[in-house]
Amino acid sequence: MPEAPAAWSASALLRPSRVRAGLGAATALVGLAFAAFLALAVATLLALVIVRVGGDWIDGIALLGGDRPRLHPRQLAMRELAVDVVRQGVLALLVVVAVRWRDGAAWRRTLALVAPAAAPWGPGAPGLTARRFAVILLAWPVIHITWVTGIADLFRMPIGRHTALSPGLTPAAAALWFAYVLVLAPVAEELLMRGALFARAREVFTARGTILATALLFAGAHLTPAGFARPVSLIPLALILGWVRWRSGRLWPGILLHAWSNLAMIAYVLGPAIG
Repeated sequence: MPEAPAAWSASALLRPSRVRAGLGAATALVGLAFAAFLALAVATLLALVIVRVGGDWIDGIALLGGDRPRLHPRQLAMRELAVDVVRQGVLALLVVVAVRWRDGAAWRRTLALVAPAAAPWGPGAPGLTARRFAVILLAWPVIHITWVTGIADLFRMPIGRHTALSPGLTPAAAALWFAYVLVLAPVAEELLMRGALFARAREVFTARGTILATALLFAGAHLTPAGFARPVSLIPLALILGWVRWRSGRLWPGILLHAWSNLAMIAYVLGPAIG
């Protein structure tokens, strides 16, 4: 087997001290994947319990005993949306609590909520300037939509156009869904992936390895029974988010880009149907 190119060799992805200590990339990635899975699983479980108890209380359904009445399709749609919303809120809270418990007063720096003490990209290298970030924001919708639709066609799962939100959603629920997609999901997912996990990965990997590792975790977290189309479609987004996190040293540019990317897809799918 030919030797791996230097750009993708283990030493290029792992910090040399960690390599000498015998910590392999696979072991480190498994640890990060377990942390991500645990956070997502706990957040999902808590969200299901909260929505089940809260929904039953609102709908006047006995929590214990008796036959459960059949829920109306609108009630089911509202509960599904509520689970998504609550899960993101719980996930964000779990990440903040876990990092604060682990790092104490330095938790904001760990999550990149404050400016880094030193340039994270190393001496002599340019950071993420406002002009460069503006160019990324302008170009990204075209890049993202082209990639996502191309992957969807490749996997024979084309993305529909001129679609509409579920008729079971009230106007207030639709507004909540937009808030979930454009605010809650980007904040919670970036706190986990490019916040807590990025910081942990940087203890083991180089910047390149950290970006790649968190991109794989982000894509894997979106795996569904439908297959690999969605995870593969998110790889470029995950890579650019990791790069932005590294070059800026802050979390908020990634949150903004994540939200902007979601908005681009919403406009692509729903835009012609609005107005």
